Amino acid sequence: MGQTGLQVSSICLGGNTFGWTTDQAKSEEVLDAYVAAGGNFIDTADVYSRWAPGNTGGDSERVLGKWMKDRGNRGDVIIATKVGAPMGDKPNETGLSRHHIIASVEKSLKYLQTDYIDLYQSHRDDLITPVEETLRAYDDLVAQGKVRYIGASNFAAWRLTRNLWASDKNNYVRYETLQPLYNLYSREGYERELEPLILDQQIGVIPYSSLGSGFFSGKYRQGQPLPNTPRAQGVQRTYMNERGFKILAEVERIAEVHSATPSQVALAWLLARPGITAPIVSGTSAAHVQELVGSTELKLTQEDLSALNTVSDWQKK
Repeated sequence: MGQTGLQVSSICLGGNTFGWTTDQAKSEEVLDAYVAAGGNFIDTADVYSRWAPGNTGGDSERVLGKWMKDRGNRGDVIIATKVGAPMGDKPNETGLSRHHIIASVEKSLKYLQTDYIDLYQSHRDDLITPVEETLRAYDDLVAQGKVRYIGASNFAAWRLTRNLWASDKNNYVRYETLQPLYNLYSREGYERELEPLILDQQIGVIPYSSLGSGFFSGKYRQGQPLPNTPRAQGVQRTYMNERGFKILAEVERIAEVHSATPSQVALAWLLARPGITAPIVSGTSAAHVQELVGSTELKLTQEDLSALNTVSDWQKK
């Protein structure tokens, strides 16, 4: 992954539902199924799931920490978490200042019940804090052994370039991964400027919303009631339009040819894209996780890839 020594599986399990829509028992069922299917890469964040009533943040990390302690498998999994999203209403409870990063990493280590984080990511860009301050803080954490590598999420290409330049100039650790929004529908934001940059700089890419918040699972249909899920309204606003359903129809056609599921086709397309390390997916059951990890065994033909690229081409939309 990037220029790191992390040997990660091709599908990354997202932990955004842990401690929210999946409780401890259900989350452990999902995690066990993921590992049994050959997965080893789990992504979470300190802010998951602060938005849910009764939650304060760190909920997903606590679930993961208990699971790893009970299974005794910390050395077998690669844990990625994030810092920078608002964790409170005070000025020092958000962003990428040294103060917030140092305070937050200690909480994440405590919740995860570990003494190191494999991949520590800036959840979002901070236009106020000098990039040198942020990178120096990360550099110190790597030197202390509390963090192995760092990554960026939701960064514009010019800002990622600015950070990479600062790391090179000051001999600080650099962002080795990027976590962007990227799927068959949402291509332009990544492909226009970020893709050329990450290919040139050999940065690993772990896209989120790989299935369009579930749209490419095929469970959203025109003229039918929306699924009873927390994300349904967002899916309706973003994906449920003429272009979205046209792309989905092609995905389903190819899935039928390969005796695969629409989700597997959408993920296989991502895995075939240059620079992609491991798409992030969220599983809600053992069977669901097994289906998603099964996408790594689906090999799309050049004709399949061409058809998907054409139907989702952002330059012609």
